[in-house]
Amino acid sequence: MGRWRLPGPALGLLLLLCPPASAACPAACRCSPGEADCSERGLLEVPWSLSANTSTLWLAYNFISVLGPRSFPPLPGLRLLSLAHNRLELIHPQALLGLGALQELDLSHNHLSALTPDTFRPLTGLATLNLASNRLGQLEPGVPGALPRLQKLLLQDNPWVCSCSILPLWRWLSHNRLKVKEKTLLLCRVPEQLNKYPIMAFGDESFRQCQDTSLSPQHYIAFFTIGPFSFLASIFFCTFLGSLVVFYHSLRRESHCWRRPRVCRVH
Repeated sequence: MGRWRLPGPALGLLLLLCPPASAACPAACRCSPGEADCSERGLLEVPWSLSANTSTLWLAYNFISVLGPRSFPPLPGLRLLSLAHNRLELIHPQALLGLGALQELDLSHNHLSALTPDTFRPLTGLATLNLASNRLGQLEPGVPGALPRLQKLLLQDNPWVCSCSILPLWRWLSHNRLKVKEKTLLLCRVPEQLNKYPIMAFGDESFRQCQDTSLSPQHYIAFFTIGPFSFLASIFFCTFLGSLVVFYHSLRRESHCWRRPRVCRVH
């Protein structure tokens, strides 16, 4: 008995009516080819069941506060990631592993107060990084320095602490002005007398008191030699001064007894 086969045209029509199953899409998201929109869904963490073909991922306006190690599923083709308007306070150094193709990362309008270069080292292709409207008082220059292809960095609306600790960042900004967008909006928050003063308005003379004060071995030897000597000298001086005071009071008492011997005999 011969095998039953569908005619060619009928098979083509069947394929059109029954397309292949679409890639996985998290229940909380709206998906289209290459894009997953998971914004405004009340999410507390990154959905894991994302398609490996996702190139754009929107996670804005959620309640994500921490990105732990490997917070994302393997997304080798992800180009754009938005985590704006969440409650991010902490990003683990291994949170962004597997996102090496990422070109744009939006972390604006969060609660980030500290970032480390290790967090961004996996993002070798990142061109745009948005850190605006966070709680950054300072930023290690190693953070943007860890991004070899960075072309656009946004840092405005952060409470910058304009003390000596901001000198390394100021130097990086001065040498990468074309990469820093809206640099006129980088304003000091602390100290109060510099509130709203533009960071980029500082000059070299502003940091004269912040010069490197690291000590050489000779300095340490001098301190260890002079320190004990100074301590012993202070003890000797105090003893000598005390002896003088006692001697002075003894002389006064003897003089008093010589003038009034009866009083001295009573005592």
